[in-house]
Amino acid sequence: MKKLSIILINLVILGGAIYLGYSKYEEYFNNPWTRDGQVRANVIKVAPRVSGPITQVSIKDNQFVHQGDLLFAIDPSTYQVALDQSKVSVEQAKNNAYGKKVEFERVQEMRDRDKGSVSHKDLIRKEIAYKQSLLQIKSAEEQLKSAELNLQFTKVYASVDGYVSNVDIRTGTQAVANQPLLALVDINSFWVFGYFRENQLESIQPGADATVTLMAHPDTPLKAHVESIGWGIAPKDGTVGYNLLPNVNPVFQWIRLAQRIPVKVVIDELPENIHLRFGLTASIMVHQEDESSTQQATSN
Repeated sequence: MKKLSIILINLVILGGAIYLGYSKYEEYFNNPWTRDGQVRANVIKVAPRVSGPITQVSIKDNQFVHQGDLLFAIDPSTYQVALDQSKVSVEQAKNNAYGKKVEFERVQEMRDRDKGSVSHKDLIRKEIAYKQSLLQIKSAEEQLKSAELNLQFTKVYASVDGYVSNVDIRTGTQAVANQPLLALVDINSFWVFGYFRENQLESIQPGADATVTLMAHPDTPLKAHVESIGWGIAPKDGTVGYNLLPNVNPVFQWIRLAQRIPVKVVIDELPENIHLRFGLTASIMVHQEDESSTQQATSN
């Protein structure tokens, strides 16, 4: 009797293992999946808009920053001088315009009293000189705005919430306008790229539910959904060769491997104990809708 009980227990365990194995096999067989997945995010290349030596570095490598936090500052002295000169130029332009206005009004008044005292040509010249002086004021004011902006640009702030990376600047480092100095990973922009075989795309639709399993957290599958499917990949052949003709490499293989197409998958909710990092490896499974539920939804 005891042996029979042991045999029954073993059969139950074996049956359960076979059932679970078959369920997993059926799941992977019916649902498109790939181990070739990577975590991605928007990476902002932080570059100053003006040049000069850095006088302050307010962050450390891999530090989290909030939008609006100061990252680094550039020596403002040169741009402060330019701003002061622009203010002087505006005052000079206004004084010059005032003088041109007085001359024009004086000549206009003389002509009104006696048309022969001032020629029409001289009157037009004075009017043109006055109008040009007004344009000089506008030009000086625009230069003042530019100087004010350049002074503001000496301080570089974080444009989004995220993590700074590749911080290799110190006080005294020469910053060059429009040359990136560090990277800022946008914490609110993470997604996963799954590279599926081209013969699987027919079973993948935008909006479909998916499961993402990170190699760093294999015991915590994440609920996700397909956002979009890539529309193209770079060809390996077709580069320009002799006489501008396509350069196509010969293929010496019997089996033609399917191309991999990127599918963008967005995680619905991220647990607090999991932190996404750019480049993490992931496995992705796209779930197919149950036929019975699909028919029921159609009938409803």
